[in-house]
Amino acid sequence: MALISSDRSRFPNDPWRLVETAHEPGNAGTLETLFCLGNGHLGIRGGHWAAADTELPGSFINGFHEIWDIKHAENAFGFARTGQRILYIPDVNNFTVIIDGETLSLAESSVQDYQRSVDFGTGVYECRVTWLCRSGAVVTTVERRAVGFESRGCMAITLELYADQYISADVTSSVINRQDQPVEDQSEHDPRRAGRHAGRVLLPMQLEGGDGALRLSWQAAESRQRIGLAVDHVTSPVLQPFDTPVGPDESSARYVLAVGPDRPFRLDKSVSYAVARAVDPSLADASAQDPVELAEAALLPVADIFAQSQAHYADYWATTDIVVGAQPELQQAIRWSLFQLAQATACADVAGIPAKGVSGSGYEGHYFWDQEIYLLPYLTYTNPDGARQVLEFRHAMLPEAKIRAKELSVDGALFPWRTINGLEASAYYAAGTAQFHIAAAIAFATNRYLWASGDEEFKAGIGAELLIETARMWVSLGFFGKDGQFHIHGVTGPDEYTAVVNDNLYTNVMARFNLRAAAALDHAGIDDAERQLWAAAADRMQLPFDDRLQVYSQDNDFMTLEAWDWNTPRSKYPLLLHFHPLVIYRHQVLKQADTVLAMFLQWADFSAEEKRRAFDFYDPITTGDSTLSACVQGIMAAEVGYGKAALEHFTDALFIDLDDTHGNTIDGVHIASTGGVWSSLVCGFAGMRDQGALPFFDPRLPTEWERLSFHLKLQGRLLFVDLNQEGISLSVSEGSPLDVSVRGEVHTVGTEPVHVALEPVEVPEPTVFPSGLPTASIPIVRARA
Repeated sequence: MALISSDRSRFPNDPWRLVETAHEPGNAGTLETLFCLGNGHLGIRGGHWAAADTELPGSFINGFHEIWDIKHAENAFGFARTGQRILYIPDVNNFTVIIDGETLSLAESSVQDYQRSVDFGTGVYECRVTWLCRSGAVVTTVERRAVGFESRGCMAITLELYADQYISADVTSSVINRQDQPVEDQSEHDPRRAGRHAGRVLLPMQLEGGDGALRLSWQAAESRQRIGLAVDHVTSPVLQPFDTPVGPDESSARYVLAVGPDRPFRLDKSVSYAVARAVDPSLADASAQDPVELAEAALLPVADIFAQSQAHYADYWATTDIVVGAQPELQQAIRWSLFQLAQATACADVAGIPAKGVSGSGYEGHYFWDQEIYLLPYLTYTNPDGARQVLEFRHAMLPEAKIRAKELSVDGALFPWRTINGLEASAYYAAGTAQFHIAAAIAFATNRYLWASGDEEFKAGIGAELLIETARMWVSLGFFGKDGQFHIHGVTGPDEYTAVVNDNLYTNVMARFNLRAAAALDHAGIDDAERQLWAAAADRMQLPFDDRLQVYSQDNDFMTLEAWDWNTPRSKYPLLLHFHPLVIYRHQVLKQADTVLAMFLQWADFSAEEKRRAFDFYDPITTGDSTLSACVQGIMAAEVGYGKAALEHFTDALFIDLDDTHGNTIDGVHIASTGGVWSSLVCGFAGMRDQGALPFFDPRLPTEWERLSFHLKLQGRLLFVDLNQEGISLSVSEGSPLDVSVRGEVHTVGTEPVHVALEPVEVPEPTVFPSGLPTASIPIVRARA
């Protein structure tokens, strides 16, 4: 059921903030996600220090993980060997406040007023609570948080106390090792959730405290990564802590004082985390860095960290904001999505972007194809340097990817389906290793970055190597059949409800692109024979097509499968939690429409009629069990002229987390879906397409909207796009003029806006397939919590 959108008295519309005006039991874990803060490197969940119903509070650092040996019940050659899981880092967001002997608690104390918010414009979390204490005193607590940006391992937390009469206050600020706290492992019940390690994971190395300063470090038991933590407490009025006990699982600083109308209390908690590389215990490593020294060297006053956050977001929104003339709740949700994208990517540097960013432990903190297909479009056109760094991260995995390719008897590089450290971590190969299409995703993101940035240095080096090694994988994985066509067998496409098939259309279409992009390179590492082989494989790529239905088939056998029973109750969705994979694999039912995705990504390879018929056929049999599905279906619905369906799919994607429609927002933000929201606006409603001769726009603004405007960093320019019901306006805010195609008509765009009038898009009649039911009459099943 809906959360944010259904309770606007508790969560009012605010275009620049997410606001909660009352604390109610339930949904604590989901709200910890929605009110999280992060910068792509460091993340802190939005738990409340006085809440008794916290579910998964904690903090994370991108890439800080533990490993273990995967034990397969029935082993086979080439199975994934090393499990990887993001770890909860020691958490600093913990306070205990005792007023006149009463421990303040949202569950048991009397609350007169409550409001918490996260401000998209500044990146600041604030929670203000007014308490009526049992002693009769009225006390207000104000907590604020922010994370650093230039200092990406830093965090600032302030706690203020105000009282209407003199009170005795006892305030403890704690650091808690949540990783080694006893928590139920939910992963057996829901494979989307992270598992928990048995036994102690974080082994203490240094535990020191005194005078309000804590200097702590731990080492992960198996990965041997080390984390250091420096915490300074500064109070106003200036106080020495009553005591500062330290330990492997909890360390704290305690302050006891009188607070009154003319004597408020403020506690500043400045925090710095640092991760140091693993050290081989059998070697004397003189170059080993002390993580506490690294953390201490980066420590900053809280005012500096708040200033960094405010400056970062002032710059971010100046070129990344997307404005819609639509219902206020849509504008708020769009900005929340863009805010989450910044929090997941801004300071990732040369690292991957986990499927949950740094907002939670879902999907074990792994990097998937999500980052290349759903996140890199956003990064490429808003933060090109960030896009390049993610591709450099993939390139750094090439040595492991080449070894993995040999294990799977293919040439070139085979990147892991899910990973943190570069090794394949997917224990279920049918929905893991068999998704070879991750190679094409990396090649596609590489080509997009090259097209959008014109980065010739990257093209000659890293970019070329990524395209070449993935092309070599494809041409060795596939084969020329007796029919003269090039086939790729035994793969799984994005639709994980249809696994290990022959000639998956999405895989073949994207492999064809990959081969052609590599063949087009002017690079000394490619000889003529190899180039010709790639070109021949691409030209003869088998694309399954059903002549009777006149629709591209998802794979060679998909049209022969039994139809799914669409009377299945909604309580049985997502299907992966209620049916054995073999049951799902036997039926025509999709987790996400990968044929539709292929036609979006390779937009120039298919006719308008082919796209429309594919959408008509696949949309009704797509469950939406994947959070990656709605955004793409909405984009294609817009392109083929189904405005109502486009807006419905977009709205579904927009509120996946804000309404917890998939029931697992507790585990972190679905970052790829927020990237899909960006693409839905830019590529769906504004109709932008890339990697052609020119930037191309074919707008499809919803009839209910007055406006859509945004910026794109494109080929060295800053392009401003402003769309309304009459037409589209284009101008270059920074850089030289740019040629742009609008519905096939070329316009040279400079600093003066170019206005192009647009005719309304004709709404086609849905295709009537042999079942006799047109798309419009088939109810789309949505997975709801």
